[in-house]
Amino acid sequence: MALLAAAIAVGLAALGAGIGNGLIVSRTVEGIARQPEARGTLTTTMLIGVALVEAMPIIAVVIAFMVYGAR
Repeated sequence: MALLAAAIAVGLAALGAGIGNGLIVSRTVEGIARQPEARGTLTTTMLIGVALVEAMPIIAVVIAFMVYGAR
């Protein structure tokens, strides 16, 4: 049961991160298309946002290991 919980946690975190990254990148491309002169600022902000979103699956994997190890 703990293995199933760990797999679901990691899977949902990966799904959420994928959706989040897609939204971040699409909105950044949209912003660059509207204001090309703001490309540098938007790209920097996008990379910070993507890094924060990618932290979620990493934290989920750590939690999954903790749940699986506690059984």
